[in-house]
Amino acid sequence: MTDGYQIETERLMREVARGVAETSAFLGKARLDQATYEAMKKVPRHAFVPVELRDRAYDNRPLPIGEAQTISQPYIVAIMTDMLRLTAKSRVLEVGTGCGYQAAVLAEIAAEVVSLERVGALVDSAKTRLARLGYSNVTILHADGRQGWPAEAPYDGIIATAAAQEVPGALLGQLRPGGRLIIPLGREGWTQSLVLFEKGAGGDLRERCHLPVAFVPMIANIR
Repeated sequence: MTDGYQIETERLMREVARGVAETSAFLGKARLDQATYEAMKKVPRHAFVPVELRDRAYDNRPLPIGEAQTISQPYIVAIMTDMLRLTAKSRVLEVGTGCGYQAAVLAEIAAEVVSLERVGALVDSAKTRLARLGYSNVTILHADGRQGWPAEAPYDGIIATAAAQEVPGALLGQLRPGGRLIIPLGREGWTQSLVLFEKGAGGDLRERCHLPVAFVPMIANIR
């Protein structure tokens, strides 16, 4: 799917691999799982950025996509995907569709992705883009991500691409026992941490990672 961008893709993946190795103390591992690596290579990032930024699509950095939102840094997309430990049978909830790039990476591994976005214009563009690229296992909904989507719960993995000051209880409640939730926590403009929660069989939570990050805030209002 990245025809014409093979050199840029390979360069990007080397940078992502280097970033994983350099932050292994936070991540608990020095390299990505093969499924994550292959998914990252396959998704054409240039198809998810504005045309005027196509020449920067394979830079390992976030880029603006309009509506005061960004497409996340590929390294961040890779580690968040990897920490969910998805399989071909997994069902995933994403909070914050944006341009749909993270959803596409998830869809390369998981059986089903439900993605929530509060900005209507981004919902429409992401639906069109993902359909054009053939991602039939992604459902995008115009909704308040803090409430999750209980109609399709429970989920094997939940990923939030916007920062909350604390984990929304609705998301924890929709996570299957044995499932994992990855979310940035903290206020915008302050230190944020990427935190991984794993839900035990009895509903207990274990947390780890705490990698310093910077994300846009999770906002409730739908528009």
